[in-house]
Amino acid sequence: MDHAVLFQIPQQRSIVSSVLRSGIILLPLFLSLTALFIAPYHTSAHASDDQRAASPQEHVILIHGMARSASCMQSMAEALQKAGYHTTILDYPSRKKTIHALSEQHLSPAVKACQTKGATKIHFVTHSLGGILVRDYLHHHKLAELGKVVMLAPPNQGSEVVDTIGHWKAFALVNGPAGKQLGTADNSPPNALGGVTYPVGIIAGDRSINPINSWMIPGSDDGKVSIKHTKLEGMRDHIVIHCTHPMIMKRSDAIDLSLRFLRHGSFAKAKDTP
Repeated sequence: MDHAVLFQIPQQRSIVSSVLRSGIILLPLFLSLTALFIAPYHTSAHASDDQRAASPQEHVILIHGMARSASCMQSMAEALQKAGYHTTILDYPSRKKTIHALSEQHLSPAVKACQTKGATKIHFVTHSLGGILVRDYLHHHKLAELGKVVMLAPPNQGSEVVDTIGHWKAFALVNGPAGKQLGTADNSPPNALGGVTYPVGIIAGDRSINPINSWMIPGSDDGKVSIKHTKLEGMRDHIVIHCTHPMIMKRSDAIDLSLRFLRHGSFAKAKDTP
């Protein structure tokens, strides 16, 4: 099946709070916020649990997260192609614009391109911020060809990291306007968008290699967002795997689960699905 990459602009609580404000911790914190986005990862061989090919005109738009690029979704795209899906990886300037601007100016054209190619179903597989872009797009547009949506580590209810340090200049430098919108307040874009009425499957991680961020996040987290805040009202399924936020899209188990949800609308194995 064909594969396309849409290229846009290249990416270039008490005690804890007082410690975070100190100059000693600022540099390592800044590095921790940036390094995790680009850390290398080796993907194990992928093998699907279901060999049935997708319908001929099923398209999948893959959307990377904050400060990432199309390359991080390549392993997922290759697995989807082998399963018979047409794939498009949306490469967009995640650090340059607000969530709604990214949705309208970058995701919307990608959807139209799939429609022009004759897509009968358009699915989405997203990482982190990418899931919020899809929610924003579908909040403002009706999509007759809408299939299913898989979200990997989405900050669907925001992140306490943004609540705590989102006002820092260093944070804005790394994450841009969209990053500053990912707080947990009721009026933040992720929460203001509300629940969903279309099939969404969410894969969350419970492993963190960023202790500084995890100190800011109550409960189990992946170093960026809590498991609790990945959840979304109206979601069809939710599952947790032992993985960190920046690596989850490359994991073979996440790829298998994504394929399974696209085919069956559930993360349960086919033989267990009614």
